[in-house]
Amino acid sequence: MKALFLATGNPGKLRELTGLLQGLAWQLHPKPEALELAETGTTFTENADLKASQLARAQGAWAIADDSGLEVVALGGDPGVYSARYGTTDQERIERLLGALGDNPQRRARFVCVVSLANPQGEVVHRGEGVCEGEVLPVPRGQGGFGYDPVFYVPAWGLTYAEMPPDLKQRISHRGQALAQVLPYLRAWA
Repeated sequence: MKALFLATGNPGKLRELTGLLQGLAWQLHPKPEALELAETGTTFTENADLKASQLARAQGAWAIADDSGLEVVALGGDPGVYSARYGTTDQERIERLLGALGDNPQRRARFVCVVSLANPQGEVVHRGEGVCEGEVLPVPRGQGGFGYDPVFYVPAWGLTYAEMPPDLKQRISHRGQALAQVLPYLRAWA
């Protein structure tokens, strides 16, 4: 069974990725805690590629990385690639986002994700992209998920990400969509 390293230190994202990759003929490993991965890109694609390449080369094994974030129309696409750096905790990030939006009635937003798969030489061999359209609620709802999930509302389902059962979120989320495009390649190379 081949090793596949997951390039994230975020516990919520690690749980989500592990759940989405269950049942594959790969031995899943988290990124070593001591290994720092640079996120110096200005796009989701650049950051996902950087993280996957660095981790694959460092471990001499296959690696998968995602970069994702929330783009809010009224904020000109912010926080975007800086979503994780919009505060030091999930609560801080949500408070800053809601403060920036204030009473603005324009709440349209979307979650974007790029997943990159790199071979042991650090070459990105495949990439998937996913988008989930929604809006930012003025008040958090739900107890599940992580990050901005309590304020990201998906009108088509009438729920925030934090209110969704994990299997529904995995199926419709930006990360689930992006990973679904990479899964056939993971199955073929297992």
